[in-house]
Amino acid sequence: MSQNRIEAYLEAVVAELEVALGHTFARPELLLRALTHRSLARERAASEQIPLSGGEEAAATGDNERLEFLGDAVLGLVVAEALFLLHPEWSEGELTRVRAKLVSRQHMAEVASAIGLGSHLRLSRGEDKSGLRRKMTVLSNTMEAVLGALLLDGGLEPVRVFARRWVMGEAAEQLAEELRAGASLGNYKSALQEYLQAARAGTPVYRVKSESGPDHHKRFMVEVRNKSEEREHGKSLARGMGSTKKNAEQDAARRALERLQAAAKKAADSKPVEEDAAEQ
Repeated sequence: MSQNRIEAYLEAVVAELEVALGHTFARPELLLRALTHRSLARERAASEQIPLSGGEEAAATGDNERLEFLGDAVLGLVVAEALFLLHPEWSEGELTRVRAKLVSRQHMAEVASAIGLGSHLRLSRGEDKSGLRRKMTVLSNTMEAVLGALLLDGGLEPVRVFARRWVMGEAAEQLAEELRAGASLGNYKSALQEYLQAARAGTPVYRVKSESGPDHHKRFMVEVRNKSEEREHGKSLARGMGSTKKNAEQDAARRALERLQAAAKKAADSKPVEEDAAEQ
């Protein structure tokens, strides 16, 4: 690939991610550094015969590990700040539990997938063939490195904006709802399964019904059905929406659980009336 084509490709990568990040980089090299895995940096250093030693290694090879360190710290800060301001009614323990879920490796990997970050990772040929760009740890680490680049290029505000939209967003709303309902955080699917098992009513099964939107802003619709031995396809319980399949499944499970609990309450409330009528 010629130098001009390489530069055009890198410019396209930066431009596409800038849309998802909501920020135009004054120093696009920071974003490219954030996308560069150490495997590619080492491969290039070896091919150019750059001697590596101690703390000079990261600077010489240009990988994203120092930016990841910075991004991890700023992520915790902006999420803690947002939760503190949005929920003055929460205790320290509740704030800590929700923040831990939102900044977890799993959730940050989901955020990275939602904006299509994996397709833009810069890896060595060997690691690319091994499927490294789809691994949760790599996606999560790279997302944190990108946040570090955002901080250096634009300060705290673009990081705050991105975190409110992608890191918090509907995930934070779901966690807040679970706290209000007294449920285990992030566990609507487990709660629905336990509810159905207790009622001996079958097993929840999830299917993606549709997906829409560009790669950096996907929306998934998932249906949860109650599968029993008598009904092969099961009865539809609810549908949910989300920016990832997992979030959509959690939303569908939450809606199904609310409907089942409301129906059970309605049945319980109407039972004394029916009994009184029968006695008369």
